[in-house]
Amino acid sequence: MRHKILFISSWYPNKLEPTNGNFVQRHAEAVSTLHEVEVLHAIGDRAQQEKFIFDDKNINSLRTLIVYYKQTQNPALNFVRRMQAYKKGFSKLNKPDLVHANVLQNNMFFAVYLKNKYKIPFVVTEHWSGFLQINRHRLSKLQLFTAKRIAEKASFLLPVSQYLSKDLKTAGIQTKIEVIGNVVDTDLFNIKKATPAKFTFLHISNLICIKNPDKIIAAAVRLSKEFSNFELQIGGDGDVDTLNKLIKSQHAEGFIKTFPMLTSKEVSDKMRNSNCFILFSDYENFPCVLLESLSTGTPAIATKVGGIPEILNEKNGILIGNSEDELYHAMKKVLTAQIHFEEPNKLHEYVENNFSINKIAQKYSHIYSQVLN
Repeated sequence: MRHKILFISSWYPNKLEPTNGNFVQRHAEAVSTLHEVEVLHAIGDRAQQEKFIFDDKNINSLRTLIVYYKQTQNPALNFVRRMQAYKKGFSKLNKPDLVHANVLQNNMFFAVYLKNKYKIPFVVTEHWSGFLQINRHRLSKLQLFTAKRIAEKASFLLPVSQYLSKDLKTAGIQTKIEVIGNVVDTDLFNIKKATPAKFTFLHISNLICIKNPDKIIAAAVRLSKEFSNFELQIGGDGDVDTLNKLIKSQHAEGFIKTFPMLTSKEVSDKMRNSNCFILFSDYENFPCVLLESLSTGTPAIATKVGGIPEILNEKNGILIGNSEDELYHAMKKVLTAQIHFEEPNKLHEYVENNFSINKIAQKYSHIYSQVLN
């Protein structure tokens, strides 16, 4: 049975943050293959003069209404305006059967409001690595209180990894939990047709400190002192200029290439034209980028943190600690073929069977049915 589902989220791509929460957008698009989905998001903009601006568009066949409110320096006022923005936006949309909320931050009090006022049930998908045990000390008492209050009103809490599920429970959240992972468009991230002429390592991220792009470059520079038959491509929606300066200081421009933010199609092309993906993060939850790489048939080297061990194993990658030395040795093993992975079609098949649009849509649909029936 097709239901009317409203997606709301603490993060969602918008004109101010074009890639923020794009994994939520992918979930919404997946669900829309089986249900009628609309998206509502509210975000503050310091630059705008109007109190509210309504941006109502059809994006990838989803009606997406983003309400921009005039942001101030007063957090309490901003919260009030955000809730007003949600209410005004909601009045312009169809009344849903169920609300699919995302990320247990105070924005999602709007889901609680809808449940109390209109008796519309809601579920929450949780993505945030802030709830991981390793980051718990950074959470304020108010943030944890907020998360618990919202979660206790939800019908289901749906973390994207078993690792996050465990840590949410240790945080004292007792809502019924079901793990549903991130989703991959396996048609877009399809299998590579040929092996690149030159062995290519690839890293794509927002290039922030916890992703350690500087250490990936350092490992590549070290590897270049022994081998000249490889290239590192590194970039994304972050500070590429700083990386270029670092690469120039290491005289590594000949074998390390950078690139700016890419479209999903360009990411897919990069992955298909690479031999090995690298994710060298201090912590992660359940990174889409690893699933996308495997879907193209490209194995990966990644740190053994968060939900990554739920994705990678000896058949499709190498799990390492967060030392630069371990990264260097893993890159060397892959480059010199000291380790062998499953064939690209097997890597793709694993993603297709577990994280494809159809598979994730069916899992969410099953949850919706339990709630609404």
